[in-house]
Amino acid sequence: MKNKVLFIVTVVVVFLLGILASSIVNRKNEAKFKYVPQVEINENEPRNEEWGKNFPAEYQSFLQTEQGDFASFQGGNAMRDMLEEDTRLAVLWAGYGFSKDYNQGRGHQYAVEDLHNSLRTGGPKGKGDGPMPATCWTCKSPDVPRLMNEIGIAEFYSGKWADKGEEVVNPIGCADCHDSKTMKLTITRPALVEAFEAMGKDINKATHQEMRSLVCAQCHVEYYFNKNTPGKEGVPYLTFPWKNGMSVEAMEKYYDDMNFKDWTHKLSKAPMLKAQHPGYETYLTGVHADRGVSCADCHMPYKSEGGQKFTDHHIQSPLNNIANSCQVCHREEAEKLRANVYDRQQKAAESRLRLEDALVRMHVEAKKCWDLGATEEQMKDILMDIRHAQWRWDYAAAAHGASFHSPVETGRVLSSGLDKATEGRVKLARLLAELGHNKPVEMPDLSSKEKAQEYIGLDMEKLTKEKEEFKENLLPKWLEAAEKREATYGSQKVSVAN
Repeated sequence: MKNKVLFIVTVVVVFLLGILASSIVNRKNEAKFKYVPQVEINENEPRNEEWGKNFPAEYQSFLQTEQGDFASFQGGNAMRDMLEEDTRLAVLWAGYGFSKDYNQGRGHQYAVEDLHNSLRTGGPKGKGDGPMPATCWTCKSPDVPRLMNEIGIAEFYSGKWADKGEEVVNPIGCADCHDSKTMKLTITRPALVEAFEAMGKDINKATHQEMRSLVCAQCHVEYYFNKNTPGKEGVPYLTFPWKNGMSVEAMEKYYDDMNFKDWTHKLSKAPMLKAQHPGYETYLTGVHADRGVSCADCHMPYKSEGGQKFTDHHIQSPLNNIANSCQVCHREEAEKLRANVYDRQQKAAESRLRLEDALVRMHVEAKKCWDLGATEEQMKDILMDIRHAQWRWDYAAAAHGASFHSPVETGRVLSSGLDKATEGRVKLARLLAELGHNKPVEMPDLSSKEKAQEYIGLDMEKLTKEKEEFKENLLPKWLEAAEKREATYGSQKVSVAN
């Protein structure tokens, strides 16, 4: 009886080991097959679907950036009208494109489409028309490095947004971050390389782990269009203001020293700075960066399918993928981790909204001073207080993940912004009294986006009509021309020996 039991156990063990061995062999074969190239990727290939023929798992996960069903406390991938959610923004950006239209950014698949639809890009009728420069395409497509290689960097930045419309059609993808021959991570946007050089650093010495953040830093950073770049005068040359450092004060000093402004505020006439999205700069001041965690570790974690382990190219909020993003390191329950993030964000939002209220009042009170006959000399220091206070607000707010990535630094920046706003409002109260106004200035009705936009003088009906005409008349011509051009690219299959 004992021998019979032993025999049965031996048979079962051998059977299970056989299944395990078979599974290992199958997984190894799957892993080998994964890296068998199907097509040759040309140096300037912008079409993501071509890259996907060699890397189907990564490409299929990338296609999931089309999803738009997740909204977090202050982010996600769902379409959200931020001007409706926070009507103060229209006043804060009066005279600037963001007061017309500001939606929560969706997945990378929508990079080009959302730019077509945005009221900020206007309704151009042809080349040389419209409010925005060609530089606005820089972070939206792998067609950008293709064009830069074909016509030159400064030549790409030159001209209007509409001039490159039929050339830039593929959404953010493979060629933005990968070398077509080696597939290694690579920097394709010269502004990042030039910013490192300005700081006395060599980006070529970056480690692979650093590169997993630097490819994101090509776009998720603060930048401006410098029309005084030596040898490229007049061209809106994309530049990162990192020469003095990446802190809010260092970049502010950089801009102040050169008397740069993004626009003049329509109400207060203050020389304003618009923070773009300094996500990389604020991330560097947080604990995750200090521990060596890269952007990709959380936003593009590793994923396994069968025998294949690969980087998940469904770039998204980690809060929509907590198991693979957060719980790899943190053993707490998912809801606990989500609650931790929201708690930090909500506390930062309290300070952010208080600063927004103060800034709205500053712009409106400054306008009142001008209306009462204030001189430029009387307004000089007040306008700088407005500039510096709003720069701090925007630096903390525009980097949507800052309140989680770096809650301590975000709190510091917002509190310093509140200090600047308080100082400015004291000066405004004194000047208003000096000009004979000794009562509170009446604030506008900001109960809706429409009322806020009307207050700052926007003709939204006209802007919307211009955009619709653009989408009906010019945009189809762009897409048709692009389709004809790309039909000439072809696809060269790789011959595989048996």
